[in-house]
Amino acid sequence: MTGTGESSARHLLQHDGIQRLPGNKAELFQLRNFLGYELREELIALIEAERRPSTIADDNGDRYFRTSETCDLSPDEPPVMELEDMLTAFSGIDPDHGEPLQGQRYDVGQEFKPHTDYFAPDGQDFHKYCSVAGQRTWTFMIYLNDVAAGGGTRFKAIKKTFQPEAGKLLCWNNRRPDGRVNPNTLHHGMKVRKGLKYVITKWYREKEWGR
Repeated sequence: MTGTGESSARHLLQHDGIQRLPGNKAELFQLRNFLGYELREELIALIEAERRPSTIADDNGDRYFRTSETCDLSPDEPPVMELEDMLTAFSGIDPDHGEPLQGQRYDVGQEFKPHTDYFAPDGQDFHKYCSVAGQRTWTFMIYLNDVAAGGGTRFKAIKKTFQPEAGKLLCWNNRRPDGRVNPNTLHHGMKVRKGLKYVITKWYREKEWGR
């Protein structure tokens, strides 16, 4: 386990079934069937109970930029604790560097336009979000359900779109090998065309969270 909020390709590739996207533009991986049906349903129920309108850092004035709903998942809930343990083992990252798990819900027509998970170093909210725990390092995202139509996650710079599949995990390094943020991780949570989409996201930081 690392102590810096960092995972590694070497650690991730030890897991059976994991796939790394070819090329050197970004460290990006996927693993199907990471999460089983029962735990997915429990997490969806928690999201439904506590969802609220999503927000963004560095507000750009576009009120349609992120139209999904968000749920800050309580760390005391048994399904959340179970998933946290799974992600710690999978990522190899000290859990003290992790933000609390967050759930997202997308209804028909909702999306999150192209964005990065790291905070723009020249953004108006950079100090607000990074002064304590530092920049985001890795993102781990899990689709909780199949989506009837739409709802893909598109990485334009690397010309790859991932379709929602129940239980599938995506993870990527938000930085380059030299530590600079990686703009190739720009991604678009595309509009749901039919049905609902539920997602869990876990972000890690350079420093310990909340310290």
